[in-house]
Amino acid sequence: MDRRAVDCSALASAGLVITCEHGGNQIPTLYRELFRAHQALLHSHRGYDSGALIMARALARTFAAPLVTCTVSRLLVDLNRSEGHRHLHSAATRNAPAGARQRILKRYYQPYRAQADGFVRQAIERHGLAIHLSSHSFTPELDGKLRNADIGLLYDPARPGEAELCARWKIAIESCALNLSVRRNYPYAGKNDGLTAWFRRHLPPGAYIGIELEVNQKHVVRSARHWTAVRQVLLESLRKTLANRSAEISA
Repeated sequence: MDRRAVDCSALASAGLVITCEHGGNQIPTLYRELFRAHQALLHSHRGYDSGALIMARALARTFAAPLVTCTVSRLLVDLNRSEGHRHLHSAATRNAPAGARQRILKRYYQPYRAQADGFVRQAIERHGLAIHLSSHSFTPELDGKLRNADIGLLYDPARPGEAELCARWKIAIESCALNLSVRRNYPYAGKNDGLTAWFRRHLPPGAYIGIELEVNQKHVVRSARHWTAVRQVLLESLRKTLANRSAEISA
């Protein structure tokens, strides 16, 4: 085992929970006919978040934290959207019979939410606080516009614990040798609809901190050595951030 993983294992007491809602682009056999005309989308950023699953697994392994992932494409059902949201289903499944859509929710969406909810509530019960990190990635260019950040940290500014943790993590990341540019609530607003927003509606700020980690996919497609280095920076900077936070609370 990595020496860092051993040293960091004690930080699992911080109540860390890792999720990855867009980890793959698989379509179950039963629904593949719906996607016959959407193969290009499945392999694009709209089909899945490239690199997010690798990042999520690295976080869970390093911090000995529970992990919830899904490799079914968000185009079948988006696990990061609330039921009733207009983008819960994509164009490929939106016009499927209501019964089929309900079966998709029952088979993929509801069990995922239930498992994530179970781990978060378990962390609160054991440690008084759950720190939920949802691993994502974003395309370097969207609608002809370049995204000018390497890392995004999404949170709700109205929740002090989230704002403070992201501010600390941002400083720790930017102090690394790779000179990564970090922006808060970019390229999306952290308070928008999503799994973290769903938890916030049910859990008070003192019991739940929810952060979406967004990594620019340009780092994922570069050399394996570079992508590994970026992951190590994120892991080490988070280790320092959590350790400093824990030390201050203890003091």
